[in-house]
Amino acid sequence: MKQRKRIYYSPEQKALIWDRYKRGDSLHDIARMFDRFHSSIMPTIYQTGGYRPPERKRHLQSLSLDEREEISRCLVGKQSIREIARRLSRAPSTISREVKRNGGLKHYRAVRAEQRAWDEALRPKPCKLIDSPDLCKLIAVKLKRAWSPQQIAGWLKRQYPNNQEMYVSHETIYKTLFIQTRSALKKELQKCLRSKRVVRKSRQSSLKRLGLGKIPDAVSISERPASVEDRAIPGHWEGDLICGSNNSYIATLVERHSRFVMLAKVDDSKTSTVIAALIKHAQKLPKELYKSLTWDRGREIKDHKQFTLATDIKVYLCDPYSPWQRGSNENTNRLLRQYFPKSTDLSVHSQQKLSSVARQLNERPRKTLDYETPAQKFNCTSSDLI
Repeated sequence: MKQRKRIYYSPEQKALIWDRYKRGDSLHDIARMFDRFHSSIMPTIYQTGGYRPPERKRHLQSLSLDEREEISRCLVGKQSIREIARRLSRAPSTISREVKRNGGLKHYRAVRAEQRAWDEALRPKPCKLIDSPDLCKLIAVKLKRAWSPQQIAGWLKRQYPNNQEMYVSHETIYKTLFIQTRSALKKELQKCLRSKRVVRKSRQSSLKRLGLGKIPDAVSISERPASVEDRAIPGHWEGDLICGSNNSYIATLVERHSRFVMLAKVDDSKTSTVIAALIKHAQKLPKELYKSLTWDRGREIKDHKQFTLATDIKVYLCDPYSPWQRGSNENTNRLLRQYFPKSTDLSVHSQQKLSSVARQLNERPRKTLDYETPAQKFNCTSSDLI
């Protein structure tokens, strides 16, 4: 098979690549436009960590290529610097410096001067973390403790309210991790991110939706009291199963008001097993802190009436294909994948291990709680209600 000639993408083609990538298209789909493999697209995306380079623009007062060509023609015609300046409505000092820095009267060339000016105008803004080694060390410690960049940024503002030198945005942390040319945070710290990604991914990319089972006597989420929606009243939970290899599962529960997390070990996804685990965990809390449960339409919740009968807790089911209706739980499941990656056997984890992971999540500051921890919020709620 004859090897295809290497392709060098033009600025217009690179702009099209970034447009498609931002829309969420895969590298395979983008490369197919150019009859190439995804490996030919990767350098364009990965070189800047998935961040689109800003479009360069010429300063309004800079000399243009047309003006430089006029300077070159006038020099060949033996015109003086002041005459050239009058023709271009420029200061004589501007023309004089332009000619001197690009070869002088005899060797001035417009195209070469234009390229030199364009190259020297590139002055990237230095990353704040490069000159802040102590801040880098603190960020590295928090990343190794499984804190997200957003949690780190929010915690720094609370921890150092009067020291702006210790402030850094979460985007700066992400960019420094993904764009290794910044050389402030080590590449190994990328593994501390929950997604384990090495490049910024478009928000528009998503997974395909899966079909959901039918639940008898389901109580729709539309019948859930409006007071639950604003999260002002504690005691309303969201739940789901996360799955691993060998038909292994973990039941996840999140309290909507405080984002407090509980994890339950289940041996399988049979409705009898899951319902028994949910009943056991529900009995650990007072009734004031467990009033309702919102679940998706998985078949593991088929015997929801048995759960309600044993605990007096109402169960509401989301609409099909609507995971955002239990957004706190979906977000928590994503966080949990850092500890329980996909395609791994979840049955090897004991209930003690699950409780330890839940404790870590509950002791992290959360942006949605103004960087208070779920444990603090939940304990405060408990003391007010009990």
